[in-house]
Amino acid sequence: MLDKKYFVAMCISATLLLSGTSGLFAQETALPPLDETRIDRVQKPWTAAEASILAPRENNGRVLGVWSTCANAPALCNAWLQFTDYLLQESTLPIRDRELLILRIGYLNQGAYEWAAHRGLALAVGISEEELKQITVGSADPGWSEWDMTLLRAAEELHKNALITDETWGALSARYTKRQMMETVFTVGQYNLVAMYLNSLGVQFEEGWIGPPID
Repeated sequence: MLDKKYFVAMCISATLLLSGTSGLFAQETALPPLDETRIDRVQKPWTAAEASILAPRENNGRVLGVWSTCANAPALCNAWLQFTDYLLQESTLPIRDRELLILRIGYLNQGAYEWAAHRGLALAVGISEEELKQITVGSADPGWSEWDMTLLRAAEELHKNALITDETWGALSARYTKRQMMETVFTVGQYNLVAMYLNSLGVQFEEGWIGPPID
């Protein structure tokens, strides 16, 4: 039988290793974005399965790359879109709060497409151009209200440790319902996935889109 003290020591060592204390798995610099696609967007004529996904999302003959790339795998895409549509249409989070979470996790993941896709909506719901710059700094920027700082910190903690700390959880729960607490975690998790998808498949910007501010 494994000695209990030895087992605890092993767990602590593993935690330190994975957290980057040893530096073995730490990423010192961000990888540059891909300058070309790895999987092309689905083009017309669409199959019936592709059309069921893309026709409702077509606007003036155009479909965003986030959708048309996803449609390469219709079954996977439909499963993902059900969750995506929930978060964008049925979530009970205030839209401004939701967009702060999305933009912060998008920026932390170098998700330029994700940022550009949500920039216009963020501005429309009251996030200013100056606040867009502050999002790139995060919760450490002194210009935030206590609430906005809490939201940004939640995204940062989930990005770093996949866990919201007790302090941040308590601050969120002072205003949010149980459902909203869960939606906060699921929103950050979803847009972490979105950044992985868009970055790894090399989905390129739409014409006229604006990426995150650059110092």
